[in-house]
Amino acid sequence: MFTGLVEEVGRISRIQPGAKSCILTVDCQTVLEDTAVGDSIMTSGVCLTVTRMDGHSFTADVMSETLNRSALKSLKIGSAVNLERAMPADGRFGGHMVAGHIDDTGMITAIRQDDNAVWYTVAAPPAVLRYIIAKGSIAMDGISLTVAQVDDKGFAVSVIPHTREVTALADKKTGDAVNLECDMVGKYIEKLMMPEAAPEVQSITKAFLMKNGF
Repeated sequence: MFTGLVEEVGRISRIQPGAKSCILTVDCQTVLEDTAVGDSIMTSGVCLTVTRMDGHSFTADVMSETLNRSALKSLKIGSAVNLERAMPADGRFGGHMVAGHIDDTGMITAIRQDDNAVWYTVAAPPAVLRYIIAKGSIAMDGISLTVAQVDDKGFAVSVIPHTREVTALADKKTGDAVNLECDMVGKYIEKLMMPEAAPEVQSITKAFLMKNGF
């Protein structure tokens, strides 16, 4: 489990492509402290398992499912990535619950300055937008952000200077892909509200709520 509070920006130093997968090596420092082989490090929103490490980098296997569902496939040597270690049980929960399991990718369609803040507008698919609400949380490339606006095409977030300074957001441009993970609470509620006997039901209707005592 992660919080979406980025600890460090790392850089991709090596990519070993496979037939449908790859092995990534990430240069970093802070997230290697108290980390061992087998631990998880969220890398731009994706939970990866450390397979090898030394004093200045770690290596992780990326399977085909992860490449297909995330923006990791667009990484190049030198690309900046947001890094966070799994949250310790006695740590502060400053962001929101982030699993590191990407729902889909979005695309940055606009970036604009607004006094000391920067607005990012992101186009996202309907399957993701259904879980995004104004003033709710979204993990974008592993960064816990508050949704300021949302419509049927995408959403917008307003980012403070500190967030841009300590994450890889400053490297992002219009047209870039970003990894998106919706707040898991909404997905659990939707799943629990679906009648077990009718798995084909895809929405909660007024009749369904009345039938179940709401």
